[in-house]
Amino acid sequence: MNDSAGKTVDLVKAGLHRRHRRERRFRLLGLGAIVIGLSLVGMLFTDIVSKGYTGFFQTGIRLQIDFDPQRLDPEGNRDPAVLSAADYAGLVKQALRTAFPDVKSRRDKRALYRIISSGAALELRAMVLSDPGLIGTSRPVWLTADDDIDMLVKGHVDRTLPETSRRVKDKVIGWLERLEREGAVTTRFNPPFFTHGDSREPEQAGIGGAVMGSLYTILVTFLLSFPLAVATAVYLEEYAPVNRWSDLIEVNINNLAAVPSIVFGLLGLAVFINFFSLPRSAPLVGGLVLTLMTLPTIIIASRAALKSVPPSIREAALGVGASKLQTITHHVLPLAMPGMLTGTIIGMAQALGESAPLLMIGMVAFIVDVPQGVLDPATVLPVQVYLWADSPERAFVERTSAAIMVLLAFLTTMNLLAVILRRRFERRW
Repeated sequence: MNDSAGKTVDLVKAGLHRRHRRERRFRLLGLGAIVIGLSLVGMLFTDIVSKGYTGFFQTGIRLQIDFDPQRLDPEGNRDPAVLSAADYAGLVKQALRTAFPDVKSRRDKRALYRIISSGAALELRAMVLSDPGLIGTSRPVWLTADDDIDMLVKGHVDRTLPETSRRVKDKVIGWLERLEREGAVTTRFNPPFFTHGDSREPEQAGIGGAVMGSLYTILVTFLLSFPLAVATAVYLEEYAPVNRWSDLIEVNINNLAAVPSIVFGLLGLAVFINFFSLPRSAPLVGGLVLTLMTLPTIIIASRAALKSVPPSIREAALGVGASKLQTITHHVLPLAMPGMLTGTIIGMAQALGESAPLLMIGMVAFIVDVPQGVLDPATVLPVQVYLWADSPERAFVERTSAAIMVLLAFLTTMNLLAVILRRRFERRW
């Protein structure tokens, strides 16, 4: 009997050791999966940051600009219409010819003019319109460099490569090096990247229009989806009878949460644009489409928040004479609101990162002006990234990565806000 018991104990111990070894292996596999996943995400972020951080800076070239009255205001009336139509590009060319008097041939002059951005004339016009007293003076002005020069200064173009292997020719590099020796070339923070709209010229392109379009679109989405989702969740959880119709609605809501986002884009194209004739590429239509997409997610999160409120809260409120509506509005909803807001913020973050449904309703348009309202033509940050990623210019690579960094910052902030709200207001029963 003792021998049999001893054998049993030995078998149990051997089996226990095997189970412990398997548990350790399983734990190591899980830890390895986490390490691999975090490493891949870290590699992705490192690649984006290494390519995009230079997009927040722009190369500037200092030129001695002569604000010639004969070019800008021959009559001397300081009429804003005359000043707006003046030849500011001629001022830039004259400054370059003065700085490089040895450049004589027409071809070399064209190459020389191209080291300054075509938007430099607009910069000078803005300066003169804001301060007409500049007319008749001569002063050094920092102007935006062309995108090829910008890439060269930032080190994205190898100067040691053969001339045939790069866009910037040897003569241009010689002129640039001369300016660098004179201290007339610098790299500075680039505010227009955050304030300008899109442009065909990389050095003039910015995300200001896309950011405002995203904000208007998300605002419309929130104003429509949050009250509708909360009302739907309250009805289904507190009022709807349990029958096949409510079960059918619940199944359809759960199924809609798994529908590909591009399907909602097709629905928006057919209903809001083709049937209701709403303006294409407007934040209003984008917000309506994203509302359809985020409603199931917010409804499910709101119902879960309502279910988390203990039944004793409802019973106590009803027991002291509160009506059903008073119980819900004064007791249940305030306690469920943190969970509802958390689900809403996550839904808004999902909507902010969507591009497929917005492509279907025309928000892929080339938008130069920053939108001023929900009916103005606009694009959003994910679509702006898509457009720039398809551009052949090397300078758009850093603009694309910089825009991705801004988008990731928005998404991280929204998810962090959801976590803070949940931890701050969550109640454990």
